[in-house]
Amino acid sequence: MSPDLIVAVIASLGWLVLCGAVLASYRLQWGQMFRLALVWFAIFAGLYMLVEWFILARATSGAVL
Repeated sequence: MSPDLIVAVIASLGWLVLCGAVLASYRLQWGQMFRLALVWFAIFAGLYMLVEWFILARATSGAVL
């Protein structure tokens, strides 16, 4: 594992802890908190898949030409 990757993993874990603390500060019921977490997960997963699709499309179109 490269040093650059270690920094990214540690930073991501820090952001995850920060987001969890903010969500816990709202003192929602478990059902509401779970639904909110699923909505945010779906948003980020969708954006990730969209970006990956654009990267794959760009790489494929460059290989064809």
